[in-house]
Amino acid sequence: MGSRSRSPVAAGPAEIFTDLRAEADRIRERLAREIPESDVEPPPEEAPAAHIARHAEEERARVLAAGARGLEKLAEGRDDEIGDDESFGLEAIVLLTGRPAILVQAGDFAPQEGEWAVLDGHRAAIRESLARVGRVDVSGHLSLDWVGTGFLAGADVIMTNRHVAVEFARGAGEGWTFQPGLSAALDLAREFGQLPGSGGLTYAVTEVVGVHDEVDMALLRVAPAPGGRPLPAPLAVAADAPADLPGRPVYVVGHPAWDGRRNEPESMRRIFMDVYNVKRLQPGTANRLLPPGDRPGRDGRGGNVMTHDCSTLGGNSGSPVFDLVDHRVLGLHFGGRYGFGNYAVPLWTMPDDPLVARADLNFV
Repeated sequence: MGSRSRSPVAAGPAEIFTDLRAEADRIRERLAREIPESDVEPPPEEAPAAHIARHAEEERARVLAAGARGLEKLAEGRDDEIGDDESFGLEAIVLLTGRPAILVQAGDFAPQEGEWAVLDGHRAAIRESLARVGRVDVSGHLSLDWVGTGFLAGADVIMTNRHVAVEFARGAGEGWTFQPGLSAALDLAREFGQLPGSGGLTYAVTEVVGVHDEVDMALLRVAPAPGGRPLPAPLAVAADAPADLPGRPVYVVGHPAWDGRRNEPESMRRIFMDVYNVKRLQPGTANRLLPPGDRPGRDGRGGNVMTHDCSTLGGNSGSPVFDLVDHRVLGLHFGGRYGFGNYAVPLWTMPDDPLVARADLNFV
């Protein structure tokens, strides 16, 4: 079976789909009922974009059809006959149906099919979650205009990763402050089709509450602009461990980014349709809790780690990992390793941590 070492897929088809043949049939049925492109030629000024979009849709359909063939070969135990196109198609199916990255628009998401049709029954609660997660934008940086994801974890405090915050913050004595000439903000409305700042939901980062020494966490204070909308109520952060963590349905909310250094550019282009840097809903499952030292760390620091298999990319740094059962935030996503899974700080282990306690987060 062909392999792509820089794929974002953290779990294989056999781990995700209970019936490989049925999933192949469902993919083919979906492709058969898609509405064909119109024969009407678009206006000249729109023609290039229309042709590009048509080509992208046709390419994605071709990839999914190859993946359906791969599923059937897996079901028949013919793994060694799976070619490169079918291997890539399997990864595309995992991303698009098994572990999708669903676009968020107007604070909502499209109805889902198959395994994730269950999301529709949680729509109201998920909408509340989506409304409290934003993109961390920066001003004054030499090469970046945004650095990751953050979410409201306290009345006026957002949580993100250490490696996100250090792009604009620095240590100062026993505390932290902004790097000279840099500022940051949380934009809760960075969605597909939404112009930057047009949602009226941007909040300035006014203080670096602290950057954790041991786990990949930073806490930032935010405030609305004068006359702007007040901050929404914070998310509920899990104060106790969930029952039966392995296999528990979860979802991540964040802003996946294109990153040719870590992901194969053509693969990302085909699957994500060149739509990056905007809010997405990314469902999956939690796996297990790893003790300190039992995972590859970004900087070798300690702390327990929760693993999950949601399909995340760069830009998801700082994303909350929600329990799909009660919609509390179980973890703070901070990275992953291809073929092994994604990693998050298990927040139910943190209520008594000095930095976390000082920030007065909304543990429930």
